[in-house]
Amino acid sequence: MSYPAASRIHRKQLRAQRSTGIPLSSILFAAPHRFSQRARADNLQAFLYEVLLEMYGAFACSWRNSALAVLVALLFVTPAAAEKRVALVIGNSAYHNVTRLDNPRHDAALMAETLASLGFTLIGGRAQLDLDKPAMDIAVQNFGRQVQGADVALFYYAGHGVQVSGSNYLVPVGANPTREADVDFQMVDVNLVLRQMQGSGTRLNMVILDACRNNPFGARGLRASDGGLAQMRAPEGTLISYATQPGNVALDGTDGHSPYTRALATTIKQAGLDIFQTFNQVGLAVKRQTGGSQQPWVSSSPIDGNFYFVPPAPSAQQVAVAPPPQPLTSTLRPDPDRTPIKDPILLRELSDRLFELNYDPEPLDSKNGMRAAISKFQEKVKMTPTGDATEGVLTRLRKMEDLKPWGSIVFGPDSDKWGMSWNHSSRRAAIDDALKNCGTSKCPVELSFYGARCGAFAISGKSWSLVQRDTVQRARDAALDECGKAGKSCRIIGAVCADGSGP
Repeated sequence: MSYPAASRIHRKQLRAQRSTGIPLSSILFAAPHRFSQRARADNLQAFLYEVLLEMYGAFACSWRNSALAVLVALLFVTPAAAEKRVALVIGNSAYHNVTRLDNPRHDAALMAETLASLGFTLIGGRAQLDLDKPAMDIAVQNFGRQVQGADVALFYYAGHGVQVSGSNYLVPVGANPTREADVDFQMVDVNLVLRQMQGSGTRLNMVILDACRNNPFGARGLRASDGGLAQMRAPEGTLISYATQPGNVALDGTDGHSPYTRALATTIKQAGLDIFQTFNQVGLAVKRQTGGSQQPWVSSSPIDGNFYFVPPAPSAQQVAVAPPPQPLTSTLRPDPDRTPIKDPILLRELSDRLFELNYDPEPLDSKNGMRAAISKFQEKVKMTPTGDATEGVLTRLRKMEDLKPWGSIVFGPDSDKWGMSWNHSSRRAAIDDALKNCGTSKCPVELSFYGARCGAFAISGKSWSLVQRDTVQRARDAALDECGKAGKSCRIIGAVCADGSGP
């Protein structure tokens, strides 16, 4: 309905109400409840606009400013009532062929109830529990159709998840793979969910994975990572939240809910927290509850505008009469390039992002190692190399493109064990794959390379060398030369490029 049409109807209502002597404020605040949810979205702004005109002529100037402030605030707030939010919530507990999980079905039910109370339309009308592969495929397809034209799309999954060759898969209850190639047919690739969201026109997409439990198929020889899920690149306008850091294992919980989902369901009901504050609070809550053994992780692309699960209270959004001009110093914002990061969750994110870009800040509590890594990165992006962990450094790290493919060579001088990998989507995945060849032995020496770079490993007795160059032949020559400085009869025992090509 257009503003003029709505105005004609509402003007009659207003005049009739005013003739009865009922305070106009009661009309204003009772009116929204006289409309259906869709009617509010179509008509409420026009109604309030008409009230604004009526009040303008009805009140003295002393009342006018405060009344107009409330109305203008409501005119800006009401579009949130029409925001379309769609969510798919899945919880898999009753696995047929691997260890049953106690809590995912309870976690999913809790999240579905919470999201429904916050205005989300649930696919299937409720949490989708204990789904096999066909049912999961259908649910994801329905999700992809219903998010078309939505403002916000949210996907939540609790259950088993595995990382295979750097990709993350969600495990249906009937999955029973015996080889790595089976996962494409028996499991659901998380990238499939992301593709359903892309191109839907949503302003914000969220993927929430409480699926970082240990690999249930490890005993069968499935070449999946034993340690949780891999980090994924978040497409434009997307936030991906993991129950714990990539490569780590999350707790299932002992009281009916996982620590992560319990914290999430509680936090998203708090008014006035934007999306980043929300997931930061979740991370801190889980860290406290688990004694630091589990730290949730967020991967995000730039997000346009603010999103609140529960908007700030109306009083915080009212438009007041313009205050006197403030001194210039009170309006200046801190320079992010100089604003230090104090939050341990954000410090861990900064450390992991440096690592994934082939800088080596670990261990995190090593001030010199962290400062050196930050300084190298600052030089690369034309910042003053201070070595300080600031908001500006983290912002630039978040904007960096992922590097791939990745290769890695690891070596244990004490055990003479070594391993090599290539063609992985992340540095962490490449290292994990190479370490498998070391078995139970430790291989602390690591060389990682990406893109068109190549690595080579030369050894002679106790003398050895790990080198990377722009071609595999140059890497071999450099490794032999470096090894030969301390030993004789050096030989190449491994050489490969990040993309898998060799000599």
